[in-house]
Amino acid sequence: MPTPADYLELAHTENDSSVLHRLAQCPYPFVWHALAANPHTAPGTLLHLSTARDSTWNDNRLLRLLTEHPRADRTVLRAVRDAAAARLTEGERPYAAVLALAARTELAAEEIRQLGALRGSSARLRSRLDRHLGLRA
Repeated sequence: MPTPADYLELAHTENDSSVLHRLAQCPYPFVWHALAANPHTAPGTLLHLSTARDSTWNDNRLLRLLTEHPRADRTVLRAVRDAAAARLTEGERPYAAVLALAARTELAAEEIRQLGALRGSSARLRSRLDRHLGLRA
């Protein structure tokens, strides 16, 4: 019977996308984080992880890692944007993920700028978001 440590090691070192996708089904957020950092994780698995929920801290970290993943395509990034929007509306602060999204040119600046208008966005986030989006030009 594999232990959580076994799952974590596989999530860090495995390069078979089908194994990585099966690992995404496990209940451990630290494994989700490792999968989101593994460059071999396929976009379909990243998309699945964008809906994972555990705790505010773990969820926000996961969204940032997914945003920074080199294989995160437009579909994954839109899912992360939508998840960040939902969390902002709920009063959470996925600010690191929002700012990481601003660096991704797969999404239009306006798609990301809309996050700054949501209820959970602070004036500081809006200011930094504008600055990050300005760097894309």
